[in-house]
Amino acid sequence: MTLTPPHEVKVLQSLEHDDSSVRLRAALAAGTTPHPGFVGKLVERCGNEPEFPVREMLTWALTRHAASTTVPALLAELRSAHAQARSQALHTLSKIGDRRAWPAITPALLSDADDEVARSAWRAAVALVPEGAEHRLAVVLAAQLGRGGHETQLSLSRALIALGEVMLPVLDAATTDTDPRVRAHALATQRLWRDPEAGFGFAIEEAKRVVALGGAGREGR
Repeated sequence: MTLTPPHEVKVLQSLEHDDSSVRLRAALAAGTTPHPGFVGKLVERCGNEPEFPVREMLTWALTRHAASTTVPALLAELRSAHAQARSQALHTLSKIGDRRAWPAITPALLSDADDEVARSAWRAAVALVPEGAEHRLAVVLAAQLGRGGHETQLSLSRALIALGEVMLPVLDAATTDTDPRVRAHALATQRLWRDPEAGFGFAIEEAKRVVALGGAGREGR
């Protein structure tokens, strides 16, 4: 029978502590001295940790472990019924950057009903997309144009822009969509592509005015 060393036992126990500062230090310790025995608890904790700084440290700790151990555990979380578990697993996969996770970034995740999950999926997809699949991804992402509020729309615009010029024809087509929200979002994304320094709030309001006046766009041209 193999006994878990006292240091590792303390880290695992501290990850469940009521004090978020203790959990933060435990996640730091788990990343500073990686051990395969930490991975399961780190992944589990990502799914229910309420504090953002602690979640970020948990993700960092997982990136310090071997991808051969972390990636399978994170992929399993993508099937969780809990939105935070799916979202944080996607976020962590994007940070690890192992393209073997790409097949798990499904259209269902990219269109998840939970905005945080969808946003994490968009970022992970852009980080993991293999060469030659960018156009197909752009088509799937463009189907979400017009969705949600400011932050969700900004996340999608950034994801599309990160794909580069391959997304321009898809975006151009969206500027003639029958849905005015889709047209406005596409126009605002074109504006950000042309001028990365432009604020998204200004870009989307300007795009809404264009749409209201009956215009569409060739702004990406």
